[in-house]
Amino acid sequence: MIRKLRKLKPALFAAALTGLLAVTAYPAGVRAETAPTPPPTPETVCIQCHSSLPDRLGAPVALWKQSIHAENGISCNSCHGGDPKNAADAMNRSRGFLGAPKEENIPAFCGRCHVGVMKDYLASAHGKMLGKGGPHCVTCHSNHKVLKASLDLINEKTCTQCHTFERAAAIKAAMQQTEGYIVQIDRRIGALTAVGVDTETMGKALFAQRNRFHTLFHDQDVNRVKSESTQINAELGKIDKQLKGIEDQRAGRKVTGAIAVAVALVLAVLFHLLRKTYD
Repeated sequence: MIRKLRKLKPALFAAALTGLLAVTAYPAGVRAETAPTPPPTPETVCIQCHSSLPDRLGAPVALWKQSIHAENGISCNSCHGGDPKNAADAMNRSRGFLGAPKEENIPAFCGRCHVGVMKDYLASAHGKMLGKGGPHCVTCHSNHKVLKASLDLINEKTCTQCHTFERAAAIKAAMQQTEGYIVQIDRRIGALTAVGVDTETMGKALFAQRNRFHTLFHDQDVNRVKSESTQINAELGKIDKQLKGIEDQRAGRKVTGAIAVAVALVLAVLFHLLRKTYD
């Protein structure tokens, strides 16, 4: 294609090449940014040692590697304490080693990082049953293969360990639309940010609504979950409207740009033909 264009007059070649690049540079639906590089997994002495151990002593490492903690660079010492660089002091209490918590201490153990989540859990019906056979963080989230918080954690297999699934199913159903809406808006904000649009205000608004949404994960009051989900959806709708305005404006600019390129190309062709006629 480029070879054919080079046979044209310079002005015509430049206009045609500009039009070609405008069409091929970024196909519709393709984002120009590259995916962010995840943080490197910290290779601590804990991992080095336990990776080579059999059965229950080595299993936590394999599970941890599949977790959201590993994905975000959170290693063994982040939870269990100790010295991650010195094998001799890795489990030294004077170096902050905590070990594994007892069941009744698990929420406080995890709550050192997840303060808001711990508060929501302790206020819930589940939290009020802590130490009395009720579920805690590990029951739903696991201990080493910690999964990203999502509605997939509300499932029949997990919930029926303690009770029937009806109430949990109703809560999950009320939240599913909201979760999808949050994911969709987050993706659109990311796409606009990548091309230089100022999305800070919308990003903060989404962050607030996402946090509000996450507080519902530990709520067992079906009516409250439904009411809160409706209100969150209304706030997300405001962000959606702002995004649509920006997206429509950008789409209009693209159309205008395409028309300008087409006009320039036509004018270049006409100019070439006129010169050829007078020559």
